[in-house]
Amino acid sequence: MDLKHFHYVFIAVSILCTLGFGFWAMTADVRIVGSWGRAGGLVSALLGVLLSVYGVWFVRKSRQIIT
Repeated sequence: MDLKHFHYVFIAVSILCTLGFGFWAMTADVRIVGSWGRAGGLVSALLGVLLSVYGVWFVRKSRQIIT
C-alpha cells in the first residue's frame, strides 16, 4: 500500500471515528456525558464534516499525482 492509499484509509477511519463519537455524545443520556460531552460531540461532528470535505479535496487533488 503506497502513501496515497494509506492516506485514503486514514481519512476514512478518522471520519468514521469523529462522526461516530459525535453521534454517540449527542444521543447519549446527558447524565452520562454531561454538557461538556455534548459540546465535544458537536465539535467532533463538525470536525467529521470538515474531514469529509478534506477527503473529497484530497481525492480530487491526488488524481493529478502520478504514481
